[in-house]
Amino acid sequence: MTHAPKALQTITAANPSPLTGPGTNSFLLGRDQIAVIDPGPDLPAHRAAILAAAAGGRITHILVTHAHLDHSQGAHALAQATGAPIFGFGPAEAGRSQIMQRLAQDGALAGGEGIDRDFTPDILLGDGERLETPEWSLTALHTPGHFAGHLSFQWQDEIFCGDVVMGWSSTLISPPDGDLAEYYRALARLDAAGAARLRPAHGDPIDNPAARIAELLAHRQLRTRQILQALADGPANAAELAARIYDIPPALQPAATRNVLAHLIALTEEGQLRPENALTHDARFHLNR
Repeated sequence: MTHAPKALQTITAANPSPLTGPGTNSFLLGRDQIAVIDPGPDLPAHRAAILAAAAGGRITHILVTHAHLDHSQGAHALAQATGAPIFGFGPAEAGRSQIMQRLAQDGALAGGEGIDRDFTPDILLGDGERLETPEWSLTALHTPGHFAGHLSFQWQDEIFCGDVVMGWSSTLISPPDGDLAEYYRALARLDAAGAARLRPAHGDPIDNPAARIAELLAHRQLRTRQILQALADGPANAAELAARIYDIPPALQPAATRNVLAHLIALTEEGQLRPENALTHDARFHLNR
């Protein structure tokens, strides 16, 4: 006999790494009409696990928080297997802020790690739009910062928050897809929502969202102070600053460099720094005294 699935299930993909933690969480919400939030990487075993977990119901919605391969790559094959439409904010470059659009035009910022450039949702979701079935209701929240077109999904007093907030690590902010100023606004948005629980796409649920958001904000503010203190000794680029500030394994140094670049761009926009020449990924920055 086939049993109806649970109201909420978590299936973790077998793609662990320093940036994905134990792997990507795919969430299945509903018993009869099931939403899959973040179908994850295109791994046949993971897709089979999702389909097995949905047995007894029907997958009717595929929701993607953002177009990084570890979240969105499996969407197309899952849609083919189920007939469910794919919902998302837009193609991979949708939602970039004006400054990131400008800086990305000539490719001077490099970046683009892990982007699913083939991702195109069937149905676009904007900030505040709702999806409803007799079983569940989800509200899309535009929460950029880690990724320009990043959506979170509020369900009752919980939020599926993708990569914006994780309990085991801070998130990568790699321009032009990542934007530190937008990230601060996303944290404020999630904090104001007052959710009792956050469900990240990597790692365990967060049962004290306000405290974790405050920690992440303090962490970024500390990085800003460290960067400004380091630049007081003379100009430097993002890679040089990351090597001085971070005490991490060499394999994580490129991600640290991208995070530092996000801070340098934000501080330049605030008028605290200036690049020696054009603002590029390897530009050297000076303090504005």
